[in-house]
Amino acid sequence: MKALCAAAIALMPLQASADEITDTLTSAIEAYQSGDIQYALEELAYAQQQLKSLKTADLVSYLPQPEGWTREVNTDMNAGLSMMGGGIGAEADYSNGTDTVTLTLMADNPMVVAMAGMVQNAGLMGLKIVRVGRQKFVAQDGELTALIGGRLLVQASGADTDTLMPLLEAIDYQALADFGQ
Repeated sequence: MKALCAAAIALMPLQASADEITDTLTSAIEAYQSGDIQYALEELAYAQQQLKSLKTADLVSYLPQPEGWTREVNTDMNAGLSMMGGGIGAEADYSNGTDTVTLTLMADNPMVVAMAGMVQNAGLMGLKIVRVGRQKFVAQDGELTALIGGRLLVQASGADTDTLMPLLEAIDYQALADFGQ
């Protein structure tokens, strides 16, 4: 019996002592403590990249998958955001067989902050407002744009408002407002 238990224990996969992010942060601390500042900075940058990847994957989960639509997630979206000051984003193209539209979510990006004033004061600026549940979207140049929770931008484009509505109605805005909190 002891031999069987020993064999079972030997065959069990070894559990990692920590995940890759924790290992990288530990490595950064060790490098700092040993005086290797450059390597510590590199490790911190890598850990930050990994954390952003986790956050991006979480944001992608807010892109809806409504019935009757196919969805293709744009995995290169965050590369473009780095040129606009950073932040994270998720984007997908949707097709219903007739129309193809793009839905974009952006968080913690300077562009979101810059657009906040326009989105929040659209009525005063004479811009058309479209409601999706309790959310106000600005309709301008074939795009619908809303600010959620003061830091997340939702944009839909590529079709008329009636076509975009089912996608926008499928988003859980209350959960999206709590994203990353």
